[in-house]
Amino acid sequence: MASNILFLPFRRTNAVSMSAAIKQYISTKYDQHPDMFKKDLDTIDQIRSNAVNSLEAHISGVQKLTLYAAQLVWIGGKFPIDIGVDFTWYPALGFNTQNPESQNNLRFELANILYNLAALYSQMALSLNRSTSDGLRAACNYFCQAAGVIAHLKDTVIPDLRTTPPEDMDTMTLESIQQLLLAQAQECFWSKAVKDGLKDGLIAKLAAKVCDLYDQAAEYGTKSDIISTEWIHHMTAKHHHFAAAAQYRASRDCLDKQKYGEEVARLRDSLVCVNEALKESRWINKIVLADLNGLKARVSEDLKRAEKDNDVIYLIPVPPKSELKTLDRAGMATARIPQEVSDPYSALDGKGAFGQPLFARLVPYAVHVAVSIYDERKERLVNTTVIDELEGLTQKLIDLLQSLNLPGSLQALEKPLGLPPSLNTHAEEIRQQDGLHKLRRSMHEISKLKANDAAMYQEGVGLLKTEAEDDNKARLKYGTERWNRQPSREAAKNLYTKVDEIDGYLKSAASSDDLVKNKLKECEGAIEILGGTARDLESYVPNSKRTTMTPTVERAVDGLRSALSEVTKLEHRRKKKIQEVREKVKYDDINGAILAETARFEREYPMQKIEPAQFENLFDDRLEVYNEDKEMVAQESELQSQLTTRIKEANAAFTAARHGDSSTKEREQALQRLENAYFKYKEIVSNLNTGRKFYNDLANIVTRFTDDCRTFAYQRRVEAGQIETQAELSFHLPIVAN
Repeated sequence: MASNILFLPFRRTNAVSMSAAIKQYISTKYDQHPDMFKKDLDTIDQIRSNAVNSLEAHISGVQKLTLYAAQLVWIGGKFPIDIGVDFTWYPALGFNTQNPESQNNLRFELANILYNLAALYSQMALSLNRSTSDGLRAACNYFCQAAGVIAHLKDTVIPDLRTTPPEDMDTMTLESIQQLLLAQAQECFWSKAVKDGLKDGLIAKLAAKVCDLYDQAAEYGTKSDIISTEWIHHMTAKHHHFAAAAQYRASRDCLDKQKYGEEVARLRDSLVCVNEALKESRWINKIVLADLNGLKARVSEDLKRAEKDNDVIYLIPVPPKSELKTLDRAGMATARIPQEVSDPYSALDGKGAFGQPLFARLVPYAVHVAVSIYDERKERLVNTTVIDELEGLTQKLIDLLQSLNLPGSLQALEKPLGLPPSLNTHAEEIRQQDGLHKLRRSMHEISKLKANDAAMYQEGVGLLKTEAEDDNKARLKYGTERWNRQPSREAAKNLYTKVDEIDGYLKSAASSDDLVKNKLKECEGAIEILGGTARDLESYVPNSKRTTMTPTVERAVDGLRSALSEVTKLEHRRKKKIQEVREKVKYDDINGAILAETARFEREYPMQKIEPAQFENLFDDRLEVYNEDKEMVAQESELQSQLTTRIKEANAAFTAARHGDSSTKEREQALQRLENAYFKYKEIVSNLNTGRKFYNDLANIVTRFTDDCRTFAYQRRVEAGQIETQAELSFHLPIVAN
């Protein structure tokens, strides 16, 4: 039905099962069984069905839409936005209303529901009897609420969408719609003022504001690819119409105030404005055109009378338009966001019509994220400030001993025949671990992990490359005007950034792998001997002559042996401390504390969305328990500094006491090579364990990356098919002469 105001059409959707996806997500991601939420699962599907089928201009639809929107906001705090449901919606405006868009995104669903709520308010305004003051007041209110919903959609929901918004929800389109709705609200208020017989001066100010709002709506509309030319012509005609109406009412005010010259000037300007509006007559509907012709008739009649009276009776100079005072504005229409939309949590208090929030007993998704954040932060803190520091201190001590040829030089002197007990212990440890075979086997396994990661990564890169090539071919075929979507690198900036990141990880890891291989190559022979038979080991270490030690040498040996004994005790103590710290980390379970804190938040700030950042103070308090371990590292560092000085002094005394004695030199070198090989073996084992963990972690990263590439490529293929269809059709469209 034709009208002098516009309304927003509804967006339409297809039926989907949210409950199935939510049930699956709860089963895989939460400790709670989905059967606990059977009623909530049934309810979410029902309220969605009620909301998306509210396509009539009836007040009952408002509650259905706002209830579903409020529940969407609520469950957004319980689940990630990509819950696993592809929501499909058809645009309501533009040229592609038959081409649906699908997104696995709760906020995309929310955006469409809010758009339909605004559309419902606008259609309810249109359905009212606007020939009465009450009807005009109610219509004004509905248009203001529609504008408020669009403003909330534009300023709050779309910026947090995390994906590209639908083409008819870009900023320019939403701005134009918002200004149009406000213009129509202001127009309803102006009509009520006219009907209620308010003063002409006030009515002029109201009309001037209507004029401004329609002008802004048209300006934004011209910058939108979606707002139709029909709407733009309508808004332009309305802009000039109310410019004319404002001047007409101002002229009547001038007549009351006996400003006869100004009356004529304003009537002349009013006639100019109404004629400007009538230039749009080809594109506007009959009702708007009739309004303009009616206004023109009144203005023309009054102008004829005013000019005659002024020329014959008053003889007042008529000022040019440039000297006329600009009319003041009286803005009565404002974008009013319904409370159920701006503060949906307040509506879900269990007392009103909205009832209880769904899945309230489900631990919020943010809590699980917070637990993960704390666990990761705890592991990083302990590894970097305690375990790595302790192991680093121990490695410095080992490097010092190796540089001093210890304990080989002391063992060769004290036990010139056979093998020292510590060497037998080290050899037995390597034999039990299958020594060199273990290292080679680990390297082979890590190479397979690396190859799998690289293959998965290359698959993702290949998908991006193929998609980009197809996109470029289509752009060359159809031209940039028809093929006007974003180039691949712009459309998937994050994925292309990931390409470089993962490539950097792989190159860095390859460099580290080469270092480990070189370490093994340097000591491979000695490790093989340590892992061989006892006879092979005895054959490798030459015996030396038993020498008679002087009292000076004995004292030096005792001092050095005592220092090395302290090193052994220190190593055992640190291993025990590291194990204790790891146990401490293992049993540091923050779940209970976070759940208690969550309960406090929900009690003190009801319905406020829980965010991981809210637990930062709790994290800081909990991590203080590791301060004693960091202090222990500082104490160990001080003790090692003292022990290092003692070892250097004892070794200097030992070397001086044996000056000139080379009888044990070959045995010393053999024992030290084996001792060094043992520690190098331990170091390589640690490196390989780190490498295995790295490639396993990288596997998760590249799997997600490739999955994202696969999803992106699929979405782009679907989008390309739609654009290609439109482009092919455009080749066959008839050319219409102007």
